[in-house]
Amino acid sequence: MKGASVNRSNGRRLSLTMLVLMFTTIFVWSWEKNPFVTTLLPAPDQLMVSLSESISEKEHTEEDHVHSSTKDITRNENTKQDCNYAKGRWVAGSRRPLYSGFGCNQWLSGMWACRLTSRPDFSYEGYRWQPENCEMPEFTGSDFLQKMQDKTLAFVGDSLGRQQFQSLMCMVTGGKEHPEVEDVGQDYGLVKAPGNMRPDGWAFRFPNTNTTILYYWSASLSDLEPLNLSDPRSDVAMHLDHPPSFLSRFLHRFDVLVLNTGHHWNRGKINGNRWVMHVNGKPSPQMQRMEIGRVKNFTVHSIAKWLDSQLPYHPHLKAFFTTISPRHFFNGEWNTGGSCDNIVPMSHGSEVRQDESDDPVVESAVRGTRVKMLDITALSQLRDEGHISRYGSSYSENSKGIQDCLHWCLPGIPDTWNELLVAQI
Repeated sequence: MKGASVNRSNGRRLSLTMLVLMFTTIFVWSWEKNPFVTTLLPAPDQLMVSLSESISEKEHTEEDHVHSSTKDITRNENTKQDCNYAKGRWVAGSRRPLYSGFGCNQWLSGMWACRLTSRPDFSYEGYRWQPENCEMPEFTGSDFLQKMQDKTLAFVGDSLGRQQFQSLMCMVTGGKEHPEVEDVGQDYGLVKAPGNMRPDGWAFRFPNTNTTILYYWSASLSDLEPLNLSDPRSDVAMHLDHPPSFLSRFLHRFDVLVLNTGHHWNRGKINGNRWVMHVNGKPSPQMQRMEIGRVKNFTVHSIAKWLDSQLPYHPHLKAFFTTISPRHFFNGEWNTGGSCDNIVPMSHGSEVRQDESDDPVVESAVRGTRVKMLDITALSQLRDEGHISRYGSSYSENSKGIQDCLHWCLPGIPDTWNELLVAQI
C-alpha cells in the first residue's frame, strides 16, 4: 500500500511537470509566432524584445559573413584614416601626359606651355604619382564632370593656383577645343578692369553637366582694400585676419574650394604693392615690423580658422588648403643667377617616406579643423627638372637671363596636384 501511494504521488508529480512543460512550450511558441504578444509588455521590455529579435535575426542570416564583413569594414576604415596621398613614389606612366603640350590653347598660357618653347627635352612629362597606401584611379575628364555635375570648383590663390586651374581645364578637356564651354566670369565679377593686363580671375561652365571651374587671384589670401579709391597710387589695407571679399561673397556657391599662398610673402612684394598690414580693422605697426614668415603664419592660420567656422553653414562644401610649391633655385636666387638646369628626372630620389608635411605652416593651420590639406610639397620637391627654367620669356627678354625655377611646365607637375585633389573630393 505504501509503495502504491508513493507511485501514485510520483505519477501526479510527473503529470504536473509534463503539463507545465507543455504549457510553457505552447506559450513560448505562441509568443514567437504572435507579433501582438509583445504589446502586453511594458515599453522598455518591448524595446528589448524588439532589439533581441533583430539581433537574433541578423545572427542567423549573416553568420557566414560576419567575420569577413567585420574585417572588410575595419580595413576600409583604416585605409581612410591612414591614407596619406603625399606619401609614395614617382613611377613611369604609359598614359602620360594627360593632354598635348602643343594644344590646349583655349586655356593654357603660352608662357607655361614648354612644348611651344625651345626646350629640347620632355622626359618630365612621363611620370605619375603612386601613393603608398591609397587608391588613385586614372583621371578622365568625363568621370570628373560626372562627379562634379551641378557643382562649382574654385581655386583661390597666387600664380601657382592659376597654374593648377589651367592644368585642370586642360585635363578635363583633354587639351582640345571645346567651343561649347561658356565663359561665366561676369557672374563672379571676373572682368578685366580698365588699365589692367588681365581680370582678377576666370570662370568657365561645362553646360552638359553644369560644372563650373574658376580661379580668383589672391596672392596673400587676405582682404585688400584701397585706402583712397580716388587715388590709383593709394596705399592698400592688407587685412591679415579677414578673407578676401570674393570668398565672403561667393562661398555659398562653391562645392569645392582650393586655397594656396606662399611666394608673395616677401618685403619686395609687400612694399611694391603698397600693402599696409591691418588687424582688427586697424593698422598694425607691430605686424608691419614683424618677420615676414611670422606674418604669413598668422594669416594662414586666420584664413583656415575662418573657413572652418563657415563650413557648418555650407555642409556641401569641401575645402582644401594646398601646401607650398617648392622653388628650385640652385647657385643663387632668382635675381642673382640662380638656375634649375637639371633635365634628369628624379635625380634627387623618387620617394616620399615621411608622414608629416614639408609645409608645417599649412599642416598646423588645418590641424583640428574640417579643412583638408592638399599636400604637394615633398612630392614636387623631387621634380626640379619640371620647371620652366631658361625656356621662359623672362630669360631672353632684354637679356636678363632670369630662369623661372618657381613655375612649372604644363603638362607637368601641377597635373599631379589635380589628380590628388580629385581623388580626395
